[in-house]
Amino acid sequence: MIRTRLWVGTLLALGAAGVLVGDSWLARHGVPYFPFLAAFLVLAGVLGARELVRLLPHLSRPSEPLVTGGALLLLATNWYPAVRPPAGAETAGPWPLLVAAFVGVLIAAFLLEMRRYTGAAGAAVPRLALTLFAVAYLGLLPCFFAQIRWLVPDPDVSGLMLALVVFVPKGNDIGAFFTGTFFGRHKMTPLLSPKKTWEGFAGGMASGAAVAVGLSALAPVFAGPLEAAAFGLVVGLAGVLGDLAESLVKRDGQTKDASKSIPGFGGVLDVVDSVLFAAPVAYLWFSWK
Repeated sequence: MIRTRLWVGTLLALGAAGVLVGDSWLARHGVPYFPFLAAFLVLAGVLGARELVRLLPHLSRPSEPLVTGGALLLLATNWYPAVRPPAGAETAGPWPLLVAAFVGVLIAAFLLEMRRYTGAAGAAVPRLALTLFAVAYLGLLPCFFAQIRWLVPDPDVSGLMLALVVFVPKGNDIGAFFTGTFFGRHKMTPLLSPKKTWEGFAGGMASGAAVAVGLSALAPVFAGPLEAAAFGLVVGLAGVLGDLAESLVKRDGQTKDASKSIPGFGGVLDVVDSVLFAAPVAYLWFSWK
């Protein structure tokens, strides 16, 4: 199990690094649209929607095409101002378009439920709620990940920011896994994630902070090592909460893993869960600096 996680995790890390480096190279050569990031988010959105919908209760399960299409619509909206800037985009940012897209998904969900309504009580409203939950989880949260790419004009700096968003929570995961495996004694969340321990949590937080300090040496993203360590602790904690949030969905659906598509890890949701919660926290940190 540990060996599988190591080699698969290494491949995933190399893939993430390739996406960031490839997009930065293209941006420096006149293609500032970050196509590799777009392709990754589309792939994760499609596969994640498939997994998430199938974790939800059958009677209140939302439409998979609507969830997938809604998530992809929100993700695509991030690129519209860059490809075809509307008037006032420089001041308004992407958020009005994202709100409009999310409202469009809500209206589409209502129209679909009106069409499929049979008179049976107790199904339509839960499906509406779960549709919006799934689209927000897989379409809205990744928007913060995408928007970090446009926070600064230097693609190398924004690439490092995204590297911090990915590798700080993943460094936290790795530190927690090994610390918990060898030293874990006290259960942290016995119901949500029985293998998590407080010892693993402490080791993970230290690892996340160390990763942030190490990566911050590559570019002036932070004011110094203290801010980098603080970022690592805060974003690492957000990643832990993201992991527990996905565990809540899986436990409620009485499933251990979102799927078996990634050896040693489970499914796509099991890989990106911590990053999904880390992205908005990191975005706010970088925006308020």
